[in-house]
Amino acid sequence: MLNRRHIRVKVMQSIYAMHQHQSDNLDKEEKFLFQSIENTQNLYLLLLSALIEIKKKEEEYIDLASKKHLATKEERHPNLKFINNKALVLLTESEALETALDDNNINNWKLNDDIILGLIDTIKESELYQNYMEKPTSSFEDDKNFIADLYTEVIAPSDRLYDYLEDYKLTWVDDLPGINTLIVKQIKQLKSEHDALVIPKVYKDSDDKEFVKNLFRKTVLNEVELSKEYIDKTPNWDVERIAEIDTIILKMAICELLKFPSIPTKVTINEYLEIAKEYSTPKSSIFINGILDNLVKEFDRDGKLNKAGRGLL
Repeated sequence: MLNRRHIRVKVMQSIYAMHQHQSDNLDKEEKFLFQSIENTQNLYLLLLSALIEIKKKEEEYIDLASKKHLATKEERHPNLKFINNKALVLLTESEALETALDDNNINNWKLNDDIILGLIDTIKESELYQNYMEKPTSSFEDDKNFIADLYTEVIAPSDRLYDYLEDYKLTWVDDLPGINTLIVKQIKQLKSEHDALVIPKVYKDSDDKEFVKNLFRKTVLNEVELSKEYIDKTPNWDVERIAEIDTIILKMAICELLKFPSIPTKVTINEYLEIAKEYSTPKSSIFINGILDNLVKEFDRDGKLNKAGRGLL
C-alpha cells in the first residue's frame, strides 16, 4: 500500500513532530509513527466503504420512494442502473472487503450518513452520472470505468469528505492522494464481475517495515553528526535560518547515503528532492540539491559511499 516515498514522508513528519514537541522519547515517537502508517489502511477501507454505503443508501431511497402512497411513475419504475452497477455490486459482495471492514471496526458512515447523502446528491447532479444513466445498457468495462471516473471527479474532490477526514484523523490529509490513486487503480484493474478484490497490505514486504524503523532511528540518533556534514557546506546560507523541514530532509538524505548501502545514491537524491518540492519552500529543492550534490562528490572521494552492488552510485 505504501511506497518508499510515502514512508520517507511519514518518517520526516514524525521527526518534525519530535522537534516541535521537544520530545526525546524515541520509543513513544516510533510507536506513533508506526500507528500513523498502519492507519493508512483504515483510510483506504473507509473510502472504499463509502462506495458501498452510497449504493446501499440509494437502494433504500428507491425502495421507500416506490412505496409512497402517491408515488410518481418514475418512482414506481425507477432506473436501477446505478445500484446494479457491476463494479459496485462486486465491492458490496466482496468477502475480503467485508472481513477487513469488520476486523478494523470501520463503521463511520453509519454514524455520519449525512456525508454519504451529500455525496449522492452531488453524484446525481454531475453530468457524468446523467450521461451514464441515459445509456440503457453497459458492459462491466463501462461500469468499472464509470465508478473510477466518479470516484476521481466527484467523490475524491469533495470538500465535505475532506473536512470530515481531516477532523477525524489529521495524519490522513497527507495520505489521501496516494490512497485515492490506489483505489482508482484497483477499480480500473478489475477484470470482470467475478473478479476477487484483494485488500493490499500496509507494507509491500518486511524490508519496507524494517526500513521505517531504521530510517527513523538512524536519523534521530545521529542528528548531531549528520548535521555536521552539511553545516560548513552552506556558505551562502545562514544556518540558523534554514527551514527546519529542510534540515530534516538533509539529515535523512545524508543518513541514507551513508548508512543504507543497498539504496542507490540517485534514488536517495531524487526522492528527497521530490519531497522538498512538495513539503518545503519553493527554493528548498534547489538548495538541497546543491548540498547533496557536493556531499556525494566528497563522500565518493573519501570512500564513504559504501554502496553494495552495481549501479548504486
